[in-house]
Amino acid sequence: MTNKSIIEFPCDFPVKIIGINSDVFLEEIKTIVNVHFPAFDHKNLTHKVSEKSSYLAITVTVCATNQEMLDSFYQDLTKHPHVKMVL
Repeated sequence: MTNKSIIEFPCDFPVKIIGINSDVFLEEIKTIVNVHFPAFDHKNLTHKVSEKSSYLAITVTVCATNQEMLDSFYQDLTKHPHVKMVL
């Protein structure tokens, strides 16, 4: 069995982050994105508030150069106390 990734790098990779809607949640997620992807273009970020305004769904499309970069990003996102899901 090989350990080859099914993703070919570098690639543009969409990540959806769902979390509790708050005044600071979007800015905090932007900060995490910028730590891992300093050249991130914020036009590659979209967000939508849930019907009852309880949650915020954020989609970022990042340029990933390797699997470790994505793994580290995912780990930092899931450590955030308001993040409920990362897809």
